[in-house]
Amino acid sequence: MRDHHARGQMGLLCAALLVAPCIASDPVVGPAAPWGEEPTMRQAIRADAHGPRIIAHRGASALRPEHTLEAYAKAIADGADFIEPDLVMTRDGALVARHENEIGSTTDVAERPQFAARKRRQQVDGVEAEGWFVEDFSLDELRELRTIERLPELRGTGHDGRHAVPTLDEIVEHVERLAQEAGRDIGLVPEIKHSSHFHALGLDPEATLVERLRHHAYTRRVPVGVQSFEIGNLRRLRGLLDTAGLDNVFLVQLIGGPEESPYDRALAGEPLPYLQMVSSPAALAEIAGYAEVLAPHLRYVLPLDASGALAPPSPLVQAAHAAGLAVHVWTLRPENHFLPPALRCEGDARTRCLEGALAEARALADAGVDALFSDDPGALAPLRATTAAATK
Repeated sequence: MRDHHARGQMGLLCAALLVAPCIASDPVVGPAAPWGEEPTMRQAIRADAHGPRIIAHRGASALRPEHTLEAYAKAIADGADFIEPDLVMTRDGALVARHENEIGSTTDVAERPQFAARKRRQQVDGVEAEGWFVEDFSLDELRELRTIERLPELRGTGHDGRHAVPTLDEIVEHVERLAQEAGRDIGLVPEIKHSSHFHALGLDPEATLVERLRHHAYTRRVPVGVQSFEIGNLRRLRGLLDTAGLDNVFLVQLIGGPEESPYDRALAGEPLPYLQMVSSPAALAEIAGYAEVLAPHLRYVLPLDASGALAPPSPLVQAAHAAGLAVHVWTLRPENHFLPPALRCEGDARTRCLEGALAEARALADAGVDALFSDDPGALAPLRATTAAATK
């Protein structure tokens, strides 16, 4: 996901959706399937008796460098139901896990003199960017790099230089092994990054992703979600997945800032504000025609009041459920820097405020969301435990 906060115009969202019928959420369903059992996709994307599902955002990225096998392993050990790898493509067409195609902020490429000349500027999704770009590297070249912490001022550098950039295939094999050891299935929710950008380079992340999902028995069986901020690639994926017979795969429409547009629509000269995409029953029904999950920034569901405290939830979750969509919100982070002012603990921006993070998660659970993207899945373990106890 992106790192901005979807602020402003939430009052318009509430006003628009309040005219829609707020039908009650679907009843909760059973827990995740034990290892080896066949889970249903519908069960996997909805809250269960323990509360919202927990999706490890880039792994346990508050504790380990994001998108490393170690971050995914930590997330699974801490109880995550899904891990989320962001996917970009190398020059030779390999899918690898990085938050952006610019890799200078998450690898040690700047310290590698053999790649100094690769630094450049280019437009990515309409925004000028400078650095080293994954599409300028072969997979073999990328394997020479090691990962670093993207937010060192908040999360330190103690794990820098230890881990390679993993491929999608390596992630699937890693998760399958850890799931078997844990005795429970762990789903994957990859996000296709910069789809239009990569297609302009002659690469095809969607077709490659479907081919790799078909390659692994594990990803032909367990719940797998594919996310995008764009629209056209999700519509195309619907057909590719049906043709491939991958009925365990669900599609996730990510919702960015209210005034922003999916880049493929902007590129076509037909910008469509994300706020408009979620502001009416008809708009939500349009999304439900090709996707199973709506994934907005958490402030679409739980806005803040003027004092920085949590305001009453918007009607978006109920409206999305009425349209047949599950709702997965992003992103919960444990540091004071990311928490609403009223929920912060004593200390500075780096302080891990587990009490505040848990309070925000509980408010989202009370609002009816089906899953929470979190940088620290272990911090939310008490939420699932107390919710399960309350239902007994």
